[in-house]
Amino acid sequence: MGNGRDVLAGGEPQVELRKRDRMKATARRYVRVPLAVRTSDLPKRAASAAVMLAVAGGALWAGGIALTLFIVVVAAATYAELVRLVVRATVRPGWRIAGLILGAIYIGFAAYSLVIMPRFYLYLVIGSVIFTDTFAYFTGRTIGGPTIAPRISPSKTWAGLGGGMAGAALFGGILVQAIVPMSDSWHLGIDAYPWSSLAAIAIGAIAAIAAQSGDFLESWLKRKAHMKDSSNLIPGHGGVFDRTDGMLPVAVVVGLLVTGIA
Repeated sequence: MGNGRDVLAGGEPQVELRKRDRMKATARRYVRVPLAVRTSDLPKRAASAAVMLAVAGGALWAGGIALTLFIVVVAAATYAELVRLVVRATVRPGWRIAGLILGAIYIGFAAYSLVIMPRFYLYLVIGSVIFTDTFAYFTGRTIGGPTIAPRISPSKTWAGLGGGMAGAALFGGILVQAIVPMSDSWHLGIDAYPWSSLAAIAIGAIAAIAAQSGDFLESWLKRKAHMKDSSNLIPGHGGVFDRTDGMLPVAVVVGLLVTGIA
């Protein structure tokens, strides 16, 4: 203490440890990590994603009570993980209760919207989120660049956001061209809506921003709770909340539009 150098239990000066940490951080900023290293978790993520898509796709194809039950189960699992994050992230009872109530409203309305919305909007929500995540992942890992909010989510870059918006817009355009002409026979519930590719592209881009906002919200909660993932339920993806964080705000936005509140 007398010479201004704090000493750790092992006898190593803490100042030197901090200096090494600063050097490592500087190196990470200027040394380009090979793409193979940045995408090393891709096989595990892809396998888990295939299983999730198969289950979700089966529920979507079955429709009716099977789809409703699937949405309810996923929403319940998401809320359970949110409760865990909120409890760990808060100390004051008032903030904890408020977080749990707002979380229940947020997730509950998103699930309700997914249950009641016509098929076209359901496809729009799911596809926009999938295309946003996929394009943002590869664009962000390949291009890199400045991060949006490094103190909340160090891996989210502006390049990734741009790629996610492009991917969601692309999906919106494809959706209109491929599905709207068949809306009558598919009973999609959009007969009265004058859809155009431009409108779907714009909504897709907005959905991408909403999805990224949901991602940031969960990342902020995890940082407050000192947790890397909401759980370890899904190999390579973390928990259920880690997969639904982007879909929740998109479902809320689209649900407000569908129900005529917005």
